[in-house]
Amino acid sequence: MTALAELDEATLVSRARDRDPAAFELLVRRYQRRIYTLCLRMLNGANGDAEDLTQETFVTAWRRLPEIQNDAAFGGWLYRTATNKCLTVLQRRRPTVDLDDHHPPADVDSDPARTAGTSAAMSALSEALRQLPPQQRACWLLREVHGRSYQEIADLVGTTPTAVRGRIARARAELAEVMKPWR
Repeated sequence: MTALAELDEATLVSRARDRDPAAFELLVRRYQRRIYTLCLRMLNGANGDAEDLTQETFVTAWRRLPEIQNDAAFGGWLYRTATNKCLTVLQRRRPTVDLDDHHPPADVDSDPARTAGTSAAMSALSEALRQLPPQQRACWLLREVHGRSYQEIADLVGTTPTAVRGRIARARAELAEVMKPWR
């Protein structure tokens, strides 16, 4: 598998399309954490749902590999698939109150006051993200957390780069307002 690990993404996609399970396993390893993180944040910290949708995304990828026209565009296609699955789940959900808030990982810091402040700020940001409309949240996460370009995000969510810029601007404004006390 070491020889496979050195192959570029397009070659791995091509080999996976030819039903090489080792090549597909490497693609999963390369993207699994990023896709899971996207799903987790899109779904407001719902671990089980994020795990399920990550798995569904890769099952869909395995089944639909023959449909991918550009092997080098696999990553973008994977993000689009995960984003669409998350948006579908969010549209079907009824608004509920989370009983278990998202707990950020414990920060190893010698200053308890600083750790508490950081933890509180992260909780406030998580709550503010939960309040954003799903389309705004998706655009903001894809840009700010996953570093995607406006064009990539537009392709992923099925809109124009101008609409993406607007959604991100509105999300940033709302998040900045909520986060004022933490500056």
